[in-house]
Amino acid sequence: MSTSTQTVLAAPVSNKAISGEASHPLTTIISQHEHNSQHDNAESDSVSGVPSHKPSSKLQKTAVTFQLSGINFANSCVNGLVVVGLPVMTIDLNLPQSLAFWPSSVAALTTTATILIAGSLADVLGPRSVDLVGCFVLGVFMLGCGFVQTGEQLVALRALQGIGLALHLASSVSLITKTLPKGRGRNVAFACLGISSVLGFSFGLVMGGVLVDKVGWRAGWYLYGSLVLFLTAVGAFSLPRSPVLGTFKETLAEIRERVDWVGALLASSFMALLSYFLAVISSDVEHIRKSDTIVFLCLGVISLPLFLGWSHRQVKSGKPALIPNSFWRNMAFSSICAAVAIAFAIINSLELFASLFFQEIQGLSALQAAIRILPSLVVGFFINLSTGLFIHKVPAMWIVSISSLLTAIAPILMAVIKPETPYWANAFLAQIFMPIAADALFTVGLIVITDVFPEDKQAVAGAVFNTSSQFGHAFGMAIMQVISSLVAKDHKGMKPVEALMEGYRASFWAMFAFMVTCAAIGFFGLRKAGKVGVKED
Repeated sequence: MSTSTQTVLAAPVSNKAISGEASHPLTTIISQHEHNSQHDNAESDSVSGVPSHKPSSKLQKTAVTFQLSGINFANSCVNGLVVVGLPVMTIDLNLPQSLAFWPSSVAALTTTATILIAGSLADVLGPRSVDLVGCFVLGVFMLGCGFVQTGEQLVALRALQGIGLALHLASSVSLITKTLPKGRGRNVAFACLGISSVLGFSFGLVMGGVLVDKVGWRAGWYLYGSLVLFLTAVGAFSLPRSPVLGTFKETLAEIRERVDWVGALLASSFMALLSYFLAVISSDVEHIRKSDTIVFLCLGVISLPLFLGWSHRQVKSGKPALIPNSFWRNMAFSSICAAVAIAFAIINSLELFASLFFQEIQGLSALQAAIRILPSLVVGFFINLSTGLFIHKVPAMWIVSISSLLTAIAPILMAVIKPETPYWANAFLAQIFMPIAADALFTVGLIVITDVFPEDKQAVAGAVFNTSSQFGHAFGMAIMQVISSLVAKDHKGMKPVEALMEGYRASFWAMFAFMVTCAAIGFFGLRKAGKVGVKED
């Protein structure tokens, strides 16, 4: 399962094999493609003298999963710290109002902009080296945030953290598929990546509240930065080694020939420009009238057809394409990408607006709000774990559609809640239903997407999955904040708190509509996917 190349060559890819129109499960649809890819890889290894990698020991499988999940945990802890501590950081660092939301959003923006390129490099250079570089960069700049003196410095270091995270996220999927064969073990490892993110964000919220109130927000950066650097050292000893590269000149030539640079840049430009546009209008919807915002939107919209056209040209000429257009005709692949984007858009929006409701409407402290979000941590943990253990026994269609409908209950409960309603009546139940879809889809999405891509493109598969989730995060936050702002402005005659609550209600109803849409996508788009994550004989 070594990841020696980055792109899919047109020759071995059959449109029939991945069109998604055949009435066979997903694992059957892609079997011919994987057989060809593995045959080509075997020939390539034979020529280059690279021995096929030996099966990993149980200790290494555990260590790899622990290291990769630990990095996710620490990064999510930082996100929780920023959510809770941003008001204090803004005051301490004199952060300009124009940059008020950037410490929380800029990392996701740079991750989205660079993750496809990161996946491309990982499939050529090997996921181990790319992951270690990314983890080191992430840890160093986390520590650096503890020493910043201005708001601009904080934003800059958060942006650099996003690049390090992109290198890690793209490589982590490839490292797991390289270490664990298809089946229950790999399913659980994927679930651990999701569990660690859920645990990390919730832990970061609570610990962030404690640190901000008792010690100071800088201590959080020291703590999590040190943890990431420690886990980087663990990875240096535990992560599986990649095939030995050639000379520096040969490596550069391989990167130039096997990486679809134009496709990667066009796709990254589309994601970055659109994410930037969404981040700008989420801070103030009036910014949509500015000329520079319109220019960014137009450039982003133009990048998408250019990317599709370029991919078509690459396949027609027999050259490597980042994501061949034929993949999008695979109904399971395109449906799961859309479902992942929606699920992550809603889970992040629900977390944010629930926290805002507790603080802005009910007047609770950041720590009290964080404690009220904790039930979602417990539910998310068990959903991730149970999905990893039993996903191979239940058709993906039912997992996605049922979990989405259950999550749709959460925004309904928050939409009809009253400020004086006791926590246990509505908000608690909303926290119970809130994480179900996103946590189930984390494992389902990773398995479906990695199954579609051949074994030598697993880093790009990881990049595609994380691009979907990161874009969903940016899209959801922007849309919900715009809805909330516009509705609140329409109720100027009310008291400020009442107008704000009306805006929140409108956003919660929009979240409900999105989750129903997600359920429909799962039901109709994954009907032929069958069971996923099944162990191969």
